[in-house]
Amino acid sequence: MQLEDYFDFLDPADIRIKGSRIGIEHVLDEYIHRCQTPEQIAQRFETLTLEQVYATILYYLHNKETVGKYVTDWIEWGRKMRAGQPLISEDLRERLGRAREQLVARQQAQA
Repeated sequence: MQLEDYFDFLDPADIRIKGSRIGIEHVLDEYIHRCQTPEQIAQRFETLTLEQVYATILYYLHNKETVGKYVTDWIEWGRKMRAGQPLISEDLRERLGRAREQLVARQQAQA
């Protein structure tokens, strides 16, 4: 079996672990940035086998430059997506404001 046989290469920016919907970036984020062991990662992602986790790490180690860029691009994409989202939608902000006004009015009526 070739190492690449463990993965589904859906797109240059979307590599999934075969038989799952988990992208290699999730396993590698746990391994690289959170310093988790393969055993800890396999426990976190219950649908993956320990063999799949090791294969993902080995794929990264054999292709460090390419896969490192893949993970860096994934992290940067996530940052951009979060930055573009408002923390609270305008509709929710308005509803909270009305609820606060109603609460203050009730408190004042009771006083």
